[in-house]
Amino acid sequence: MRDLRHHDPPSAAPREIPTRAARPRWYAHPYNRAEIYRLAAAMAWLPRDARLGLARRVGLLASRVMPAERAVVGKTLGLVTGATGRRLEEITAQVFGEFAMCFSDLLQPPGRLLAHVGTPTGVGHLRRLEGPVISLTAHVGNWDLAGRLLARHSARPTHVVVAVEDTPMLERWLRRDGDGLRFVPRVHPTVSLTLVAALRRGEAVALQGDRALGNRGDVSVPFFGRPAPFPVGPFRLAGAVGVPVLPAFCTLAPDRRYAVTILEPLAVTRGGEEDALRAWVAALERVVRERPTQWFNFFDIWSPLGA
Repeated sequence: MRDLRHHDPPSAAPREIPTRAARPRWYAHPYNRAEIYRLAAAMAWLPRDARLGLARRVGLLASRVMPAERAVVGKTLGLVTGATGRRLEEITAQVFGEFAMCFSDLLQPPGRLLAHVGTPTGVGHLRRLEGPVISLTAHVGNWDLAGRLLARHSARPTHVVVAVEDTPMLERWLRRDGDGLRFVPRVHPTVSLTLVAALRRGEAVALQGDRALGNRGDVSVPFFGRPAPFPVGPFRLAGAVGVPVLPAFCTLAPDRRYAVTILEPLAVTRGGEEDALRAWVAALERVVRERPTQWFNFFDIWSPLGA
């Protein structure tokens, strides 16, 4: 399992590279190897229900052998849901099981999953936007599938901002261009110029908005009653070009179909970037409250620097 498959927002100061000590302590583990991905991809021949059932059991097992991750997830769920005792233990393990199911689907060709996607909610918000747009999501459910579905519905080329994988061999599974998507490494020195140019051509940019980057682009915002750092970069990009930000999420329902939810676009004005960020964080809080076991977050978001 992996928690670094994220679409990072560009830094608010793209030429400033923070020192290693200042970077957030993002989650990493020794199981992030090509062999694990090959094994998961080899399960493609199984019927989907059997494959997801097996993936869930593997995830539940993983929760028992990864005590540090389990402790962090339990702490987060306790704050988010108020659960304690046995109930908290159950939903903590459930996070690992549901992550494993979404991970298993991630490695399948996207076309195979379309039959398992319900009618998107709020797709009219996207279709009413005729020009460029910034799509913003989080590490909730199957966010990679969400990006591909939005690209299909928007009929715009979509540039997905991603972190560079630690293991180049994993790129074949995690960075598959196609379906109108182009992956853009966040660390590229001209990433901001690339995104601005794409938006000015009327195209779309897809970003993740729930991971602070450990630089001046982070802003502290109340999240479940406690301040947490969030990246303001997507909103500064939107304000600079004058485009809306469209929050979207893709969660796995109990019937194992994906539910895509597109929220009302956020208008971003120059000087109002932090207000838009707070509106986004409030929307994310509502989604996490509704689907707490599908926010795949394996570090302390309220203290990403280990403070």
